[in-house]
Amino acid sequence: MNVSDIMTAKPASIHQDGTLRQALELMEKYHCRHLPVMNGEGQLVGIVSDRDCRTALNSPHILRERWQDEQLTANLKVRSIMTAAPIVIEPDAEADEAARLMLDNHISSLPVILGETLVGIVTTSDILVAFMTIYREMRRFHELPHANSAVE
Repeated sequence: MNVSDIMTAKPASIHQDGTLRQALELMEKYHCRHLPVMNGEGQLVGIVSDRDCRTALNSPHILRERWQDEQLTANLKVRSIMTAAPIVIEPDAEADEAARLMLDNHISSLPVILGETLVGIVTTSDILVAFMTIYREMRRFHELPHANSAVE
């Protein structure tokens, strides 16, 4: 199974000059927790997570309470809170390699890059969904009689 089989293709992204408010609005709109950050040439320059946003709001637990704070959310640029030069993966990489990279680096998402183009994002949720799918298939396979066993 490759990363391309489990990733979210064409993920929502944000420009590096976007604001914290715009990032929060995109995360809410698309029900996601990570946004690839792009520069003016369409190149990936970072990633911003909901945790980065909570930290910027100085609220590690309750994000919704302060995100309406116009002064902070309208003026703070994404480039100042993002993780620059994020670890990336290619779409033809094995899915278990993505999982290993996330575990080894204590991160929960990887932008998926083909050449210099962002083509997707893979998250721990994508890995878990893939695991559940494989597990269900294995259970279903093992519940069926084997093709070479005789039925009497």
